[in-house]
Amino acid sequence: MKLYSINTGFFKLDGGAMYGVVPKSLWNKLNPADENNLCNWALRSLLIETDDRLILIDTGMGNKQNAKFFSHYYLNGNDSLESSLSANGFSNNDITDVFHTHLHFDHCGGTIIKEGDKLTTAFPNAQFWSNAKHWDWAVNPNEREKASFLKENILPIKETGKLHFVPSPAADFDENNLLGRVDFATDIAIRFVNGHTNSMMLPQINYKGKTIVYMADLLPSVSHIPLPYVMGYDMFPYTTLQEKKSFLQEAADQQYILFFEHDPVNECCTVQATEKGIRVNEIFKLADI
Repeated sequence: MKLYSINTGFFKLDGGAMYGVVPKSLWNKLNPADENNLCNWALRSLLIETDDRLILIDTGMGNKQNAKFFSHYYLNGNDSLESSLSANGFSNNDITDVFHTHLHFDHCGGTIIKEGDKLTTAFPNAQFWSNAKHWDWAVNPNEREKASFLKENILPIKETGKLHFVPSPAADFDENNLLGRVDFATDIAIRFVNGHTNSMMLPQINYKGKTIVYMADLLPSVSHIPLPYVMGYDMFPYTTLQEKKSFLQEAADQQYILFFEHDPVNECCTVQATEKGIRVNEIFKLADI
């Protein structure tokens, strides 16, 4: 198995929304905002190369939306999904599986492209993965989350005829089972969490004798590790708090490596227990593992 960090660009979001109840006087030291109170965030995918599969975890936000859309989210930087794949010796045609942690536009927008007036997949040879609970949540969105689930990103995936659902964990979520898991492939398990959105999935990978967890939006960045740092975007903030507490203790005990999708600077870290709670231990790049 080989892992590759795939940078698809950067985008901007309101700092207050990204840090929830945490005051700007604190979070602005971690990711300084511009004059519009916007912070820059990475759109970082993960590519998993096995003997017979090339699995892409999330696809960024893509570039098919109109100018009004990008005037809100400010896609920026020199990276793109295609250029990052190419830099590692691959193309869109090589991808065998596209795995969506969840279907918010900044995680799945690159899966579907626009060719003239037609929407089609950017990965013609790939199978596509979600789960039944989250798919239903996304195609029947509530009013609060509706702006994050764009039909043009989601419905064409099903129209490919190659959409598959990861089975949900056998046990229900409770205080003793906050992060249910199922097997996906050899050395890849899927963790399920519900605070950010219903049934978000976190790939957990055995790699070179270590455990790497793709954090998606449970922990968007290193700066979100302290427990109160919960995004205003989360549907169920208290659930996120519980999930973070449970996962971070496990990650510290087991020395997991956390891979960050949105941290603008840091790709990976380990965590440790301190007097102030679980905090960062070491920060490094995926390629350094």
